[in-house]
Amino acid sequence: MAARNKGKQFIRIRGANENNLKNLSVDIPRNELVVLTGLSGSGKSSLAFDTIYAEGQRRYMESLSSYARQFLGQMEKPNVESIEGLPPAISIDQKSTNRNPRSTVGTVTEIYDYFRLLYARIGIPHCPKCGKEIKKQTVDQMVDHIMELPERTKIQLLAPVVRGRKGTHAKLFEQARKSGYVRVQVDGSLYELSEEISLDKNIKHNIEIVVDRLVVKDGIQKRLTDSIESVLELAEGKLVVDLMDGTAMNFSQSFACPDCGISIDEIEPRIFSFNNPFGACPSCYGLGYKMEFDIDLMIPDKSLSIAEGAIAVMGWQSCTDKSSYTRAILEALAKEYKFSLDTPFQEYPDNIKDIIINGTNGREVKVYYKGQRGEGIYDVAFEGLIRNVERRYRETGSEYTKQEYESFMRITPCQTCRGQRLKKEALAVTVGDKNIYEITSLSITNLNDYLSGLNLTPTQEMIGNQILKEIRARVGFLLDVGLEYLSLSRATGTLSGGEAQRIRLATQIGSGLVGVAYILDEPSIGLHQRDNDKLLNTLKQLRDLGNSLIVVEHDEDTMLAADCVVDIGSGAGEHGGELVGIGTAKELMRNKNSVTGAYLSGRIKIPVPEVRNQPTGFLTIHGASENNLKNIDVSFPLGIMTCVTGVSGSGKSSLVNEILYKALARKLNRARTIPGRHKDITGIEQLDKVIDIDQSPIGRTPRSNPATYTGVFDQIRDLFASTADAKARGYKKGRFSFNVKGGRCEACSGDGIIKIEMHFLPDVYVPCEVCQGKRYNRETLEVKYKGKSIYDVLNMTVEEAMKFFEHLPSIRRKIETLYDVGLSYIRLGQPSTTLSGGEAQRIKLATELSKRSTGKTIYILDEPTTGLHFADVHKLIDILKRLSEGGNTVIVIEHNLDVIKTADYIIDIGPEGGDKGGTIIAQGTPEEVARNPASYTGQYVAKYLQ
Repeated sequence: MAARNKGKQFIRIRGANENNLKNLSVDIPRNELVVLTGLSGSGKSSLAFDTIYAEGQRRYMESLSSYARQFLGQMEKPNVESIEGLPPAISIDQKSTNRNPRSTVGTVTEIYDYFRLLYARIGIPHCPKCGKEIKKQTVDQMVDHIMELPERTKIQLLAPVVRGRKGTHAKLFEQARKSGYVRVQVDGSLYELSEEISLDKNIKHNIEIVVDRLVVKDGIQKRLTDSIESVLELAEGKLVVDLMDGTAMNFSQSFACPDCGISIDEIEPRIFSFNNPFGACPSCYGLGYKMEFDIDLMIPDKSLSIAEGAIAVMGWQSCTDKSSYTRAILEALAKEYKFSLDTPFQEYPDNIKDIIINGTNGREVKVYYKGQRGEGIYDVAFEGLIRNVERRYRETGSEYTKQEYESFMRITPCQTCRGQRLKKEALAVTVGDKNIYEITSLSITNLNDYLSGLNLTPTQEMIGNQILKEIRARVGFLLDVGLEYLSLSRATGTLSGGEAQRIRLATQIGSGLVGVAYILDEPSIGLHQRDNDKLLNTLKQLRDLGNSLIVVEHDEDTMLAADCVVDIGSGAGEHGGELVGIGTAKELMRNKNSVTGAYLSGRIKIPVPEVRNQPTGFLTIHGASENNLKNIDVSFPLGIMTCVTGVSGSGKSSLVNEILYKALARKLNRARTIPGRHKDITGIEQLDKVIDIDQSPIGRTPRSNPATYTGVFDQIRDLFASTADAKARGYKKGRFSFNVKGGRCEACSGDGIIKIEMHFLPDVYVPCEVCQGKRYNRETLEVKYKGKSIYDVLNMTVEEAMKFFEHLPSIRRKIETLYDVGLSYIRLGQPSTTLSGGEAQRIKLATELSKRSTGKTIYILDEPTTGLHFADVHKLIDILKRLSEGGNTVIVIEHNLDVIKTADYIIDIGPEGGDKGGTIIAQGTPEEVARNPASYTGQYVAKYLQ
């Protein structure tokens, strides 16, 4: 080891105590690929992100002036004695993906910015109406066009000098006045230049100088020509002819269609941006879709009649009550148009359905209504269900009501731009016969092929050469990290954590920095074993440039490829935070204390089941065609554990999350979801509920914790309320809640901490002086059970609480399930905001395990092994088996081979990602799939079955 360390540089960490780290000291080699591993909750992230990255960031911030620091938000100094040899740190974690609907793969990687520049510089404009190529207009053509207007038409010639620019523009007005102009139009309002025009400098303005006012008639051609020349000189080749009736004609010395008379503005990069009003489609503001009320959500069960409650939308549920106003309207319609409210909705003829949904087109019906203020007959022109709820949605001031209404809406492509997000003028510009939307909709593989075969004219080649070089390099990086199935127009909000991280990785390679510490959080998530090599090559490429890579990872391939592995443990939570071993993977395998080494070397193995369980029935999806699924029929076995596998982008999530879960949630849980495209699902009658156990947080505030989520806190509060002390004081269960007034400390409102704002230093959180961080007032804390107050109980770890409540089976059972899922180290009152995704998912699993099973439940999990160590995966497999033993069905989307080999059944989708995926490659037991030569998953799982 000593010989190997000679001449090496290290990041020397001494006395790290952040979170559960126990005075950890370690030397991490620089300019190498280093993997930090250990059980979930052992302190890997505390070392990588909360210590190394936080200190790197803080030192950079410290180098800035105090004035600059006040805008940046401060970082506290991590709890560590010293860190030496620390390079600048860049963190690529999973939480930092942008969920903004305007953010796409293209904008995040900046490839879209290069495409905008490319289209603005070498794009060929076409007429949006007739599709002809557009050339520039001369002054004579403009004069001829204006002279074609009807005689006596009043016009004014405007010079658009400012378009969408901030500022007061005082100098411009002064200059125009000196040049002899009298009037100016600002943001649509006309001003005399002699008056004072004060504009807000922070708002974007449009300013046009009025150059001439004319009436169209014979003989004005010379004056018109002179005026147009003045306008073109003032406005850099642009002219607006105002027809005084609210309409205007645009002319440009640059681009206009001679046939349709359509002029388009100068082509510049911003007209290709859907995040800029100059380029965005005016109807959907560049989003590409609109939220609209959907009649299938408003009337979900069309086999019911209106009288039986077919209309489920808010505000109309009351129509089942004969005394309601909504019922009175529907009865008046039924009388006028001769239909019955007792007929199932699906049996109405189309014209009756149209009247109920879209209204009577202004025709009035007589509504008889008897209310609290008397009765009467009213003439009502029924506007239709959709317009009625649209109006209510617009007019309501309550956010809660708005959210309720939104659950009856679905996202539909914008009618104007057909989901293409840009104005028609921008979409009419092409490079190599494709517009910018068509190019960004290609998968990365197809885009790479297209760019290779792009034919340009010599002039275009000269101008675009540099831009294309940048685009090709960045597209190449996306291919290198295994994202060839994505397209540039894909919204970043729909990406998995691993995909988003690999995109940022590709962006970083593109920047070509040297001497940086990159800190990554499980980049292999969502990546099939087959694509692991691509990711590892990318990481090695970053290292070879001269960077240090610190990767928090549980993946076997990554550990074997790493230059150094740091194992932190030995247990989790309180039992972790210590250095177990450091060295290569081979050295770790020989370390007797390392659990990681034991799994890597095969000393401990996750066993392959002796027998595979047999299904009790099948649930079949017919004609699944959402996203890239190729109209497939898939049968999911019931009563056993099934793994859905396949390379990234093959269609697993589309099948399981978009179609199966949403269809079952709608049918069994009465959820208002719209399933992905499919023809039918058969076999639903064998199930009674569907539960999706994902990695989303169990609560968004520090007030939510494992005890409140699992429901055990209710029972603990009941227990305290039943003690002799509580009864003597007259305390009920509410006294022991820190969310309501009564028992909580009012100085900190039950938070236990108080935030003190510190201008340009970081906010300081201090324990509340009154309750010393205990969240309750003194009187409440005086009530004890077995010598412990409610605060002491919340502060116990799961392990301690199990012993404390061992004689109370109802409480112990719930806490025991938390212990079974490997969360022995978390505290009952630990704020949910401090839990990792994997921990949140296991708390949800524990909550499900503690419920009494019906034997007809279907559980859906999407990559539950995220963030889990080999030992935790071992536990997870046992839990999933327990869930399916009671006759329940478990469906797991997974890449982890240990989970796949223990499943009873595998459905493998592929063969590739994107367009080349979406078909069933293999299905059956792991042994059957392993024998299928077409299945990539089969080839990898075969090694694990031996």
